[in-house]
Amino acid sequence: MLETHEQVIQEKNLPRVGQTVRSKKYGTLWRVMEKREVWQNTTDDPPRMIPAIYLSYWRVRKGVMPGIGKMLGYAYTLHDNTFEANWEMVE
Repeated sequence: MLETHEQVIQEKNLPRVGQTVRSKKYGTLWRVMEKREVWQNTTDDPPRMIPAIYLSYWRVRKGVMPGIGKMLGYAYTLHDNTFEANWEMVE
């Protein structure tokens, strides 16, 4: 069965744009500013493209306007656990 971008969003329980997440390593707060459907190469032989969801994060700081300051971005696929390992949702 072919994977889809929608499966990545549902199975990885990724946040929506505007939601806030906390870095498990540093305890800092980050807001999701952008969500994009992208394709990522695998290391399989032969290589193939799989669906991924790219999230762009902005570091939340008191008194700083959204989008100004440090930003990060990561792509998540069904084959990694990097979102669960590094981030937690903030209510």
